[in-house]
Amino acid sequence: MIVLGIESTAHTFGIGIFDSEKNKILSNVKHMFKPPLGIGMLPREASEHHYKICDKILKEALNEARIKPQDIDLISFAQGPGLGACLRIGASVARFLSLELKKPLVGVNHCIAHLEVAKITTPAKDPIMLYVSGGNTQIIAFDEGKYRVFGETQDIPVGNLFDVFARNAGLPMPGGPVIEKLALKGRKYLSLPYAVKGMDVSFSGILTSATKMLQKEKLNDICFSLQETAFSMLVEVSERAMAHCNKKELVLAGGVAANKRLREMCKIMCKERGAKFFVPEFQYCCDNGAMIAVLGAIEYDAGVETKIKESKIKTKWRTNEVEVKWV
Repeated sequence: MIVLGIESTAHTFGIGIFDSEKNKILSNVKHMFKPPLGIGMLPREASEHHYKICDKILKEALNEARIKPQDIDLISFAQGPGLGACLRIGASVARFLSLELKKPLVGVNHCIAHLEVAKITTPAKDPIMLYVSGGNTQIIAFDEGKYRVFGETQDIPVGNLFDVFARNAGLPMPGGPVIEKLALKGRKYLSLPYAVKGMDVSFSGILTSATKMLQKEKLNDICFSLQETAFSMLVEVSERAMAHCNKKELVLAGGVAANKRLREMCKIMCKERGAKFFVPEFQYCCDNGAMIAVLGAIEYDAGVETKIKESKIKTKWRTNEVEVKWV
């Protein structure tokens, strides 16, 4: 079965094509909206980007996969969670293709798609997933019939923490890669609020404190301290979730998974626990259409199908609201 997946939850519009019989991703094409320096991402502008780029991305994905539209057996799309204006573009493209090609449609949960693509692109079988991006920070695992959130941010995601701090410091977007480079030059750890509350984390206090430091401390030292504090919090709650669920695997996913320091800290923790640590190839860590295609294939094989009238976007679709029929 050839599945086309559409991702449009936030800044990225992507289309991936997956051959479920060969368990092979045939193409994974995407383009990210980047706002001007000093300006945050506005959903309306991101959605306009998706609208303008969608035809080009579709053609590139089909060409890369070396297939024609008629070869597609299933259309899958990210139904949520995400930004409403952006989600609507992907959903509209998916509905059009489903009707035009007369193919079934499956709307999938973006967060679960990250975990499922990790399970087919790494040796992970039953992991805890630390999902860190600009829009989400969650610790997810399968337990008692559902994918459940065992810990999450109580305010802003860690990727958003880096983006907003970067904007406050006059750095280019996205903020994470720039902060990572500056942190390598940092030599002094500056005390920042360490906000772990049970299994959850909070980053707004760190953001406020780090922004105030811009007036008197070196930027390199602030970036170093920002990373060390935020990542220590994430590793702590991930380890606690592993202990609570008695799981021996950790998967790191999301755009922030590209950060080498976070990978290093997760790897050290897992080694000390005698656990295995996995990071998918980066193109499958960040938002992408391939992961949507993979989960669409899995759900359709389990008997899930989304009728056009049921394809309304779900901007606040919680991970644990999904009925998991395939595990």
